[in-house]
Amino acid sequence: MMSVNVMTIEEVAKYIKVSERTVLDWAQKGEIPAGKLGNVWRFKQREIDQWINDKLTKKTDVAGGLKDLKHVLAPERVLYTDFSTKRDLFTALMDSLAMAPQVKDRDELEAAIWKREELMSTGIGLGIGIPHVRIYSVSDIAVSVAVNKNEIVDYQSLDNNPVKIVFMVAAAYNQHSEYLKLLSSISTLLKEESFMEKLLIAKNPEEIYTMLTEGEV
Repeated sequence: MMSVNVMTIEEVAKYIKVSERTVLDWAQKGEIPAGKLGNVWRFKQREIDQWINDKLTKKTDVAGGLKDLKHVLAPERVLYTDFSTKRDLFTALMDSLAMAPQVKDRDELEAAIWKREELMSTGIGLGIGIPHVRIYSVSDIAVSVAVNKNEIVDYQSLDNNPVKIVFMVAAAYNQHSEYLKLLSSISTLLKEESFMEKLLIAKNPEEIYTMLTEGEV
């Protein structure tokens, strides 16, 4: 493998779990940050990380976000929690997500979540965390949500602010487009300030679930 900071098409494809052909097409169309050294495409890892984050924060339809969530979120996977550390909160979310019929292997889920977190924090700012993975042992997209009473100060968010709302997303390995669309929808939904405020004052998981799947922003 090359240096940590500069990547080949093959390395980028493995990093973001798409085909090399897809990465090449994106590079040729200017859809992913890239440069050429002679006739060879090269990618800076920090730019790829930022590009991924930008995908999460891209503006999408809020009503569509609610509709998307209704199909992947079940009432029993909505948690109202009182943890003080990222690890404890993630453990509860993974336990919840592993109960979904789409998720076949909790151990693989846990390993993938922490590996993804080591690459780049999934704290996207504004008190929001969206840990997310695509793995072979998941048959279809599933989501678990936690609204945490305490601020998670060790989340290491991009804006260095603590986190109180976390969506954990697991998708099948081949669900690339659906996965990115859902992540973008969740991010946009949570960046509506009035909606965030309603979630944070919710009194129980049932109220949170109703707001996320049927509520109005």
